[in-house]
Amino acid sequence: MIALPRRGRRSSDTSERGIVAPADWRRPRMRWPLLAIQGAVLLFLLIVGLGPLLWMAKAAVTATQDTLRYPMAVWPHGIDLGQLATAWSKTHIDRYLLNTVVIAAGSWASQLIVATTGGYALSVLRPRFAGLVTGLVLATLFVPPIVLLVPLYLTIVHVPIANIRLIDSYWAIWLPAGASAVNVILVKRFFDNLPREIFEAARVDGAGALRLFWSIVLPLSRPILGVVSVFAITATWKDYLWPLLVIRDPNLQPLSVRLPTLQASTDLGVFIASLAISSLIPILVFLLFQRLFLNGAGLSGAIKG
Repeated sequence: MIALPRRGRRSSDTSERGIVAPADWRRPRMRWPLLAIQGAVLLFLLIVGLGPLLWMAKAAVTATQDTLRYPMAVWPHGIDLGQLATAWSKTHIDRYLLNTVVIAAGSWASQLIVATTGGYALSVLRPRFAGLVTGLVLATLFVPPIVLLVPLYLTIVHVPIANIRLIDSYWAIWLPAGASAVNVILVKRFFDNLPREIFEAARVDGAGALRLFWSIVLPLSRPILGVVSVFAITATWKDYLWPLLVIRDPNLQPLSVRLPTLQASTDLGVFIASLAISSLIPILVFLLFQRLFLNGAGLSGAIKG
């Protein structure tokens, strides 16, 4: 009777134990140097992570000559907001930004549909050959993407059976984006950890496979949906090679393809302002999904309900 609580305390103490023991943290000679090290590491990460973004934001509203002469100075001769307006109108960034949003939205929907349905089939429905299919999906991760570039391009040029050509069509980006083995495996592993008691209770109440997927599994999966959303949008937003190959019409190309083309004929300050504008949406997407990305509040809330 006494050993059980004592064993529980030991396990909790062990789980909370770090590199430095709590007793050492209470000693001033250990605590202050460790706090100084933590602060220095945090400052370094902030400089490395946020430094380039902050410099780009500063240079976007700084005159070109000031950026060239005083690259690290903070607005030596004031702020020039006109560069943002010039970047929006002169480089036609509004058109390319809309193209990028459409491409990212389609790729996000494609990846989300394939990842959730594939993970649901392999984890919850569990057909007879689910293990073999999972192994085959994992095996595709070992194939370098550059090896698949030529076969995929030939498929897009002439789609088998359908006999259609997808060049200069956003479907040439949306359809290959859905074939993401990483997302399928991520979602499957998340579904594996969902409580099976809820599934069994739903089946007893008469819920079919579609109803179980839509009303039970998806509401429980908000954290992993946020992760897949961030990965999908950021990967599509920065993709350069594949859109360059399949979207040849300049009026249909995204920012990642058009901005490097416009760099040689665009003023430096206006070009940096264009980069700053094109970076806003990925940052906003991460801020929107960061709570789902960093914690499992959706899962805990659904289980309590």
